[in-house]
Amino acid sequence: MKSYKVLLSVCLVICLLSACGSVKDITYLQGEGLLKKTAIADTFDLKIQKDDLLDIVVSCIEPELLRPFNQQSGGANYVGGYNGGYEGSYAGNNGYNRGYLVEVDGTINYPLLGKIKVAGLTRRDVIDLIEGRLKKGGYIEDPIVTVRFLNFRISVLGEVNRPGTYNILSERITLLEALSMAGDLTIYGRRDRVAVIREIDGERVILYHDLRSMDVFQSPNYYLKQNDMIYVEPNRVRAEASKQNQFTNVGTWMSIISFLLSMSILIFK
Repeated sequence: MKSYKVLLSVCLVICLLSACGSVKDITYLQGEGLLKKTAIADTFDLKIQKDDLLDIVVSCIEPELLRPFNQQSGGANYVGGYNGGYEGSYAGNNGYNRGYLVEVDGTINYPLLGKIKVAGLTRRDVIDLIEGRLKKGGYIEDPIVTVRFLNFRISVLGEVNRPGTYNILSERITLLEALSMAGDLTIYGRRDRVAVIREIDGERVILYHDLRSMDVFQSPNYYLKQNDMIYVEPNRVRAEASKQNQFTNVGTWMSIISFLLSMSILIFK
């Protein structure tokens, strides 16, 4: 009886230890202590890339001067005619209604000012550039220019609850925020293998992140950029379940074939 109690106690301890291990496998941002601090890198500046769609609006105290710059036809590479709408932080469609497309050479064709090189610049840089040219050209003395991205989108796929492509209203979104928009990882997603796929200078770069570690905040891909893709790998449980389903399907078809062969033998015997 005593040995039975000892064996039961050992089994209970093993179960508790295994349970603790499973919690650690799925807990985000693990670290020591109740208060965890990490420095915020405020050096992130989203750069404009080719194929970006920019909304550029000019305003001033003399409305009659604005007509050439804010007209609906826009420049030669002005995109318009579609208003897909936008709701909250997620858009199932493209919420574009106007904008200047950044061409392959990194330029936009802006009214009166002609071609302007914007690729590689920040939104603030483009504002300063256009305001400066409007003043220098004598078009508007005190222009106020606003620039925003119309097609800042990211894609989230793999083991998340709501995979898809998401349009972002602001120009700053983090990896954790994007996963939150996608409904978080499923229980089958690997917290230690979350990939951010990004195109840099004609190359596709993949960087993996361990969400269980505080080091995720130091990743160069923690702040996402246009057209980034996030992929969450399945864990071993999902892979094993997939194999079992495959074998089950094969077994089902083998049973059906065997049944049909047996029936054909009986019929034509």
